[in-house]
Amino acid sequence: MKVAIGSTNPVKINAVKYAFKKAYKNCEFVGLEAESEISDQPIGEEVTRKGAFNRAKNVLKKAKADFGIGLEGGVMETEFGMMTSAWCCIIDKKGKASYGGGMNFHLPEIVAEKIRNGGELGPIMDELLNEKDWKKKGGAIEIFTGGLLSRTKAYQRLVEMALTKFVASQWYR
Repeated sequence: MKVAIGSTNPVKINAVKYAFKKAYKNCEFVGLEAESEISDQPIGEEVTRKGAFNRAKNVLKKAKADFGIGLEGGVMETEFGMMTSAWCCIIDKKGKASYGGGMNFHLPEIVAEKIRNGGELGPIMDELLNEKDWKKKGGAIEIFTGGLLSRTKAYQRLVEMALTKFVASQWYR
């Protein structure tokens, strides 16, 4: 079974691998750049979900795979302040789509202000941590959970949730 991930980011690739290997045997994984067709910093659940769908759709077609997976991280304003938003979309070669989303946590005001002023979470974290490509490592979630959760593990949960229509298909007819 060929599983195409709409990213070359090792965090996203590993999250998909960990989840799919729990559900299926004999998977071949390929990570390819796939357009999200949204802004670099998605704002709002609907936009973030759309980015995940577009990546899944585009990588499925590009790789001629059995499954296309799109993972998209964004932010959303809430009555409690700015929070993260993350979505996974899985599309099979027949066109069936399934989603997993959530992993919301508060962003510190210093980060939220920079995003409101046009910044993007990844580069903001690099600047604050004096790091390069932190989103390819632990991600903001690892910093703001004090190391309790990595970006890979968080995204793995999203993929597992998005697998519902495929691993428990009898419930989704």
